[in-house]
Amino acid sequence: MSAVKIENLRKVYRVGEEKVIALDNISMTMDYGEVTCILGTSGSGKSTLLNMIAGLEKPTRGNIELFGRNIVKLNERQLARFRQHYVGFIFQSYNLLPALTALENVALPLIFRGIERKKRERMALQMLDAVGIKTHAKHRPTQLSGGQQQRVGIARAFVIKPKIIFADEPTGNLDSRTTAEVMGLMMKITRENGQNLVLVTHDSNIASYADRIINIFDGNIDQSQLIKRS
Repeated sequence: MSAVKIENLRKVYRVGEEKVIALDNISMTMDYGEVTCILGTSGSGKSTLLNMIAGLEKPTRGNIELFGRNIVKLNERQLARFRQHYVGFIFQSYNLLPALTALENVALPLIFRGIERKKRERMALQMLDAVGIKTHAKHRPTQLSGGQQQRVGIARAFVIKPKIIFADEPTGNLDSRTTAEVMGLMMKITRENGQNLVLVTHDSNIASYADRIINIFDGNIDQSQLIKRS
């Protein structure tokens, strides 16, 4: 059984009287523990595909199974609970809360798990240590560099030990050296924990980290470019 199974996925938006086809009859799978890259230019449909797989948007048609569960059939409350337990997110713009310290930002998802304060702070501190910025635990986002903020974002995504992590242009705001550091860090944690990582990017250099590269163009997968790396 595949970790992710997508069948006949279609997403159509209405803009006035016009229909815009964002995704057009996509079918694909992802193996357990696989790093998958969805590669495409701006407007290709790659972020829409990520949102569908992550359960952030409902498809117009088709099915999406994550770890044996069809998330298309879940209501909003069920989807929220599913994401809390199975899914982590890493964003291009970091999405840290400016009023919270690095430690508090990382601990935030654990609050929704009902984990008591001392334990969640201990777990958050361990993750900050794992990403190399334990000494910045009390710093707020404005006191951190872009690379440091993204490390906090990575720690926040991984602290709940999700089965799958979605990273949408995770290095888009970083220089080349910091990009290499951040990608190496994500790959290390993912491999050690046997998790699935889905990267969405327009950058072929980022795609080179993946086990499987899925090229998307105008809402369609170019099947000839679907590569499984050994």
